[in-house]
Amino acid sequence: MVVGIVSPGAMGSALGARLVAGGARVVVALDGRSTRSRRLAADAGLEDVGSPDALAREASVVLSVVPPGAALDVATTLARVADGGTASPLVVDLNAVSPGKAQRVTSVLAAAGLEAVDGAISGPPPRRPGTTRIYLSGPRAAEVAALPIEGVELIVVGDEIGAASAVKMCTASVYKGRVALLAQAFRTARTHGVVDHVLGDLGASGLVDPERAGASLGVASAKAWRYVAEMEEIAETQAAAGLTPDLFRALATVYAELAERPVAETPEEVRDDLPLDEALDRLSAAGGGPAAAAGPTRAG
Repeated sequence: MVVGIVSPGAMGSALGARLVAGGARVVVALDGRSTRSRRLAADAGLEDVGSPDALAREASVVLSVVPPGAALDVATTLARVADGGTASPLVVDLNAVSPGKAQRVTSVLAAAGLEAVDGAISGPPPRRPGTTRIYLSGPRAAEVAALPIEGVELIVVGDEIGAASAVKMCTASVYKGRVALLAQAFRTARTHGVVDHVLGDLGASGLVDPERAGASLGVASAKAWRYVAEMEEIAETQAAAGLTPDLFRALATVYAELAERPVAETPEEVRDDLPLDEALDRLSAAGGGPAAAAGPTRAG
């Protein structure tokens, strides 16, 4: 079996490594990709075939693992290749998008004769077994659930495109919404000189690990540029459910601010023992951090 992955960032390369461990051949398209993506792909044992066109022709299943704003672009690229009659992979959209956008992705692919499965990843990159789940929905979801992704739990939600994405939008609203709230709370506490008291109270309640608070905020800040669009997708999902979109539009603003002054350029650069005070010094700096110039829309 040949599985293509677009693109091999932290999550995509880790999924690829699990597939390789399960016996699959995994291909990626590294033309124009960053040095970091090339290193992650090489470390995971993924095979570079150059261009997205070559990847689509080579793979029988393509996993799209990109920032939410790029999901439709990937679908359009794959549809273009398929429309030329040179490729017909099953496309699995694993991006953090609203159910409505998942359906739009499926429509773009269907117009070119490609079938799609809606997917959603919950948890961190699966470098260890048992940490990560993938929810799947659509008529061919069971086929994807049979992929040999060692150590990753694959769960079929149902036959409807958008159901898996709905799971993601609800869980991410809690997981990532909570992190944004903590960032706001600690930055406010710093202004008032009460960080230790706030950390002690939240630590006693079990809401925060005092030893990991600085690293957690640091990692979130390194990913914040990616989370801006995800908060907008959650807002769209909640609006479609008849709820106000204002809460997660506001959290998108919080992440946009964090993206302007990240603790580190990439999550891998954040020290596990980073003190909370040091993280807050960077997150509260007016001048921005090492990736400020890239802003919230840079590619991984």
